[in-house]
Amino acid sequence: VQLQASGGGLVQPGGSLRLSCAISGRTFSSGTMGWFRQAPGKEREFVAGINWTGGQIRYADPVKGRCTISKDNAKNMVYLQMNNLKPEDTAVYYCASKNFELIVSSPDAYGNWGQGTQVTVSS
Repeated sequence: VQLQASGGGLVQPGGSLRLSCAISGRTFSSGTMGWFRQAPGKEREFVAGINWTGGQIRYADPVKGRCTISKDNAKNMVYLQMNNLKPEDTAVYYCASKNFELIVSSPDAYGNWGQGTQVTVSS
């Protein structure tokens, strides 16, 4: 499975971005997709996750109410809509996948990673 994240950019505080993750290599029929982020000098952290078949969703506390994760099974795509962005959201955002449909926050549980897309929130 190959993952390709896109959609990052420079946005002012309070703005919005939608990140996309394209899944290729095989049809993603089950498992968990996650979004993570890593700011300079910080560890990679969980942002949101979604089960591919069950549709269960989980968000990290810092983004609850501001982010929405969604998927399009037919297109093999996962999205992260981010609203009311804050400077502390600045990071490289990664999509990742794991085989089992249990959403966990540890990056170590995810075996496949995309290349990352930079999100910068600044005025």
